[in-house]
Amino acid sequence: MRVRSARPVELVVAAALATALLMATGCGSRQPDGGGESQERDHRARQVAAAWDGSAAAAAWRSGYHPLGEVTQLPQGGLRGKADKQAYRARSFVLRGQLPGNGRKDGRVTWRGDGSLTRPLLAAKEAYKTLTPHHTEPHLTVTGARLGAMSVTTSRGPAVVPAWLFNLEGYDSPLKQPAVTPSKLPRSPIERTTDVPGHPVRQLLALSPDGRSVTVAAQHGACDKGVVVDVLETRGSVVLSGSVKPDKDRKPGDLCTKEAIFERVTVKLQRAVGNRPLLDALTGRPIPYRPPLGLQPSRS
Repeated sequence: MRVRSARPVELVVAAALATALLMATGCGSRQPDGGGESQERDHRARQVAAAWDGSAAAAAWRSGYHPLGEVTQLPQGGLRGKADKQAYRARSFVLRGQLPGNGRKDGRVTWRGDGSLTRPLLAAKEAYKTLTPHHTEPHLTVTGARLGAMSVTTSRGPAVVPAWLFNLEGYDSPLKQPAVTPSKLPRSPIERTTDVPGHPVRQLLALSPDGRSVTVAAQHGACDKGVVVDVLETRGSVVLSGSVKPDKDRKPGDLCTKEAIFERVTVKLQRAVGNRPLLDALTGRPIPYRPPLGLQPSRS
């Protein structure tokens, strides 16, 4: 099933790869198609799951702070007016006021019934810089900030994290941005493979509220018919394998441009992701959530 969407999709991917963007939503497949390439991908997914399940990397994942959803929270009621919404989409902010200094070096991330974790605390100026890569018109005006807290969806469930609450001109409630840095993504216990056909699944775009479906950015070429994402679930991990649907109508010698097209694919799971790492089969690495605003996860 593939449903066309008119909404823009913002993908944080390397500039060399993001030469084109296909805005669509697909449904991931759980079952291999029976062909040799599909069996290779299935075998690779099982190797990745076996390497991760019970590993030190999996333990590091479960003990870290890894956001899995939107980390910037808009003022209550959302943004008003076309200009403000356009400014937010363009990441255009202007500072008209003073930001407080930071007397603390660390902040505490807290999970209900699942402990807490100390993480480095960003200064207000550093957090502001993650909001606004450039200035265009129209823009949103930041008039100040104070340190507070917010709730974030993470790999260990909802967490309360320290946050900078930025005052926006014309709004009674603040824009919230986490004030702590995410944990580094753990090093994979299995090396990347180049022997299995397909493309890496590079980015988590969304996690459903019940955790039973994930939307990811999957890659294919300009001369393919789209992508398929297969899923292997174990008790300890969720492994996604990205592959392309070939264009059977293409003839030998037909011209084809070299461009990477990224497609939104929603994959249904048998049970909620929970604290299982979401892994890419080809690289063997966790598939990161990369917010359009804020800090990006880094790898250990």
